[in-house]
Amino acid sequence: MKQTLKALAVACGATVSAFGVGAGTTPAQAQGKTITLCWAAWDPANALVELSKDFTAKSGIGMKFEFVPWTNYADRFLNELNSHGSLCDLIIGDSQWIGGAAENGQYVKLNDFFKKEGISMDDYMPATVVGYSEWPKNTPNYWALPAMGDAVGWTYRKDWFARPDVQKDFKAKYGREIGVPKTLDELKDIAQFFQGREIDGKKVYGASIYTERGSEGITMGVSNYLYDYGFKYDDPKKPYAMDGFVNSASAVKGLEAYKELYKCCTPPGASNSYMSEGLDAFKSGQVALQMNFFAFFPGLYKDPNVGGDKIGFFVNPAGPAAQSTQLGGQGISVVTYSKNQAEALQYIKWFSGGDVQKKWWALGGYSCAKSVLNDPSFPSSAPFAKEFLQSMGMVVDFWAEPSYAQLLQAEQKRVHDYVVADKGTAQEALDGLVKDWKAIFKEEGKKF
Repeated sequence: MKQTLKALAVACGATVSAFGVGAGTTPAQAQGKTITLCWAAWDPANALVELSKDFTAKSGIGMKFEFVPWTNYADRFLNELNSHGSLCDLIIGDSQWIGGAAENGQYVKLNDFFKKEGISMDDYMPATVVGYSEWPKNTPNYWALPAMGDAVGWTYRKDWFARPDVQKDFKAKYGREIGVPKTLDELKDIAQFFQGREIDGKKVYGASIYTERGSEGITMGVSNYLYDYGFKYDDPKKPYAMDGFVNSASAVKGLEAYKELYKCCTPPGASNSYMSEGLDAFKSGQVALQMNFFAFFPGLYKDPNVGGDKIGFFVNPAGPAAQSTQLGGQGISVVTYSKNQAEALQYIKWFSGGDVQKKWWALGGYSCAKSVLNDPSFPSSAPFAKEFLQSMGMVVDFWAEPSYAQLLQAEQKRVHDYVVADKGTAQEALDGLVKDWKAIFKEEGKKF
């Protein structure tokens, strides 16, 4: 998921097109067709422009790209789909759109095409198939090809951890060596240790975490704690039955723990932070730890000030009940209203190829293909590759229901009111969330 109201184009150095113009266009052959792919404007999209040059060279089909800043991504393309627009032949849509797009007839169902072309969902990481392709979930009904794997991970200031004064003081305080945290409790210890500490004459802080209220930020952040404490969206044996799962005693403790981390260990002014704010905090040397999506890690590793030997990466640590992380990423779909469906399907077929998927990873995209991720050389192919692979094996996603926007708005308000605005208790927040979600599902006619 990446529906955010915080602009990332500047933070990522992404190329952004004007609506209806298209950036990064690859010239088509004189007699060939041109298809338009719609996505968000960020570094992986730039990598896809480079990758797609091979498609044009092979097929003669030109590529045009409509890349919209994250600020407008959801509004722009959901409006396009809802209005039956034909701008996008292909769309890399948010994982949460899959239910609505399938039920509203906006995406082409790909089962017959996959069968005809020998494309098997068994060739992709299971979590990405469920998260990006299936509706209903856990059924063999496919509306997208897994395209951009992503999950929440963490970065840390490896150079700060290596300082003799830091190592000495940390061990004196906690009785153990400072290192990559294996549990959420250890993460909090590290964040508290750095909070207000002086590094090279500059006051620094513990951690940048997601707290943004307007779109999805705090939900994408708090989930990494809720899951690890035992929160579940519903009863695995009874869909939409949420009492005792969303608001269980263990889930309450997870929400409390997230608030404790926010209160004890974040920089000043961190009450509305999401992806771009996390990048800014880390790149400016404010924080020891940063929660963010793996998609940004290649750029951070290349950063001249905090990258290279100065940065380290780790997966979301374990909690008392589990070790999970929030799924990000998207699948690529053919839009029902496209006038170039045959050519768009050719792109899907090409993109699914093993050599293409390897090059996609090499250019900075995040492949979901087992042939790439399960290659013995993959964990050493990038400084964060091992952590990405581990994360993709323990991801959990938010609701992908057609009503996901209302469901998301409800959690955003309830959680932000408790964590940031100090309204009520964690139990009251989650009890209220169950009430909100029941009302939304009742309106949809769901039984629970």
